[in-house]
Amino acid sequence: MRKTKAKKIAPAADAKYNDALVTRFVNNLMWQGKKNTAFNIFYDAMERVSKTTGENGYEIWKKALNNVTPAVEVRSRRIGGATFQIPAEVRPDRKISLSIKWLIRYSRERNGRSMAEKLANEIVAASKGEGGAFKKKEDTHRMAEANKAFAHFRI
Repeated sequence: MRKTKAKKIAPAADAKYNDALVTRFVNNLMWQGKKNTAFNIFYDAMERVSKTTGENGYEIWKKALNNVTPAVEVRSRRIGGATFQIPAEVRPDRKISLSIKWLIRYSRERNGRSMAEKLANEIVAASKGEGGAFKKKEDTHRMAEANKAFAHFRI
């Protein structure tokens, strides 16, 4: 086993908004190493969000990301032959990861012409507290609430 854990390398901040979170989002959005295309999709989506809402697209995106960030999740744990869904708090880094992945996943599942259009629509929906990604967060919280009885099994 290793002696030390590998150090996490933070992604470089993007050129337009000077935010590392944008780069992290784009890295998840990217397919087949086409980062430039992914950045173009993201920036185009921000333009569309600005046009539809009349507000700053970047701020709406941050609000949407915040709205879909989960606080608790359920983790499976095997105890005496039975598997229990045990509610657990989500680590800060995982919170961001989950919210980014959910936003992108439910954007891809939406109807629309281009990925930028789908992403923009999902961001606007998430910022209002609706859409697939927000529903996923609500379902996750509901499942954790339903399994609160097994919280005493927590590690």
